[in-house]
Amino acid sequence: MCTVCGCGAGEVTIGRPAGAARRSAAPTTGWKPAADAPASTHDPAPASDHAGHLHFGHGPAHAHAPGLTQGEMVRIEQDILGKNDRFADDNRRWLAGRGIFALNLVSSPGSGKTTLLCTTIDRLSSRVPVAVIEGDQQTEFDAERIRATGAPALQINTGKGCHLDAAMVGQALRRLDLCDDSLLLIENVGNLVCPSAFDLGEAHKVVILSVTEGEDKPLKYPDMFAAADVMLLNKTDLLPHLRFDADKAVEFALRVNPRLKVFRVSATTGEGFDGWLAWIEAGLAAAAGAHADRDDGREEAAIVPGC
Repeated sequence: MCTVCGCGAGEVTIGRPAGAARRSAAPTTGWKPAADAPASTHDPAPASDHAGHLHFGHGPAHAHAPGLTQGEMVRIEQDILGKNDRFADDNRRWLAGRGIFALNLVSSPGSGKTTLLCTTIDRLSSRVPVAVIEGDQQTEFDAERIRATGAPALQINTGKGCHLDAAMVGQALRRLDLCDDSLLLIENVGNLVCPSAFDLGEAHKVVILSVTEGEDKPLKYPDMFAAADVMLLNKTDLLPHLRFDADKAVEFALRVNPRLKVFRVSATTGEGFDGWLAWIEAGLAAAAGAHADRDDGREEAAIVPGC
């Protein structure tokens, strides 16, 4: 049992990709509102500012677990996330050594992640090799949808687990036949809470918010939007039929994370995809350039006497 988020352990399965792949550094962090009041590390009682409000998110752990003090929860979280970060660092080095640009796509269920991935693959696969790691609690449905595009996909089923972690992804990296200087898209389990805390070794977290959700999601689930570098506001083709204030959603997201880069897109119509794909291609070029420089450095070092 993961006491950081309460999800189950020991039920993970990592599938095999259908068909062979084509040939060709930041630690875990979380956003905490500055207004959070300090609480005793031993007092399990929730903070309450009026009769209609119980807040279990105060205290050093910013969470509550029956039978555990705040101090015990902080120590457990540090142990779990510290171990995860070590695996994430290994993944990051492995990816960098091959020039692979990896993105961790996170959202609540139903945001359109898989459809967005399929459209992204369709638009990019003729220019760069693309592979996908799929995370779900059960089934292989989404991996099958990805494979239908021609891209290799490996399914990770987490059982009761509500997020991917770096150890799972590390195993998947070695099961996929990934090309150098390629794009790796990791579709995390649908959840706007726990995936924010777990670094997978990716270059960037990309949070997807659909217009069929509430525009206040960034304020209600701030850790995820703070941990992300990019936000995709998806399903914009539906805006004429909804009472959703897109400008307000972006304003709320930037209030949590002023450095967030925002693209308004529709995976169905392709609206806004030019900017999103251009951003990916810039990341691919940077990863490939760093890979080439690293290889050049190794070649030069190999011919220097005494090295």
